[in-house]
Amino acid sequence: MNFSLTYLVGRFFYRIYDFFHHWYADASRVFFHKLVSFLESLDYAFALKITLRYFFQPLFKDYTVIGRIIGVVFRTCRILGSLAVYFLILVVFSIVYIFWLALPVVLILYVIGYSS
Repeated sequence: MNFSLTYLVGRFFYRIYDFFHHWYADASRVFFHKLVSFLESLDYAFALKITLRYFFQPLFKDYTVIGRIIGVVFRTCRILGSLAVYFLILVVFSIVYIFWLALPVVLILYVIGYSS
């Protein structure tokens, strides 16, 4: 009888630990993997790395002065737009992640406050 009670108490605390490990450690790994994958897929649309690599190259091989100026202006606008979109995505993901981290604590505090 003593062994079964010890086993059940040990399993109870292990399951609580396992829940928090799954909620925080495993879910954080998945969350950041999804974030990086999403940013990589956005890079196909915005091509930020390629735009930075060819920043001073003229557009469409137009080596005139106007072509070089337009290339820099166009690529500058494209870089600023890409960075704005990336920043917005990071802000949204950060807000969702903070909500995700706070949810168990808020629910536990709510249950404790509601029961007393």
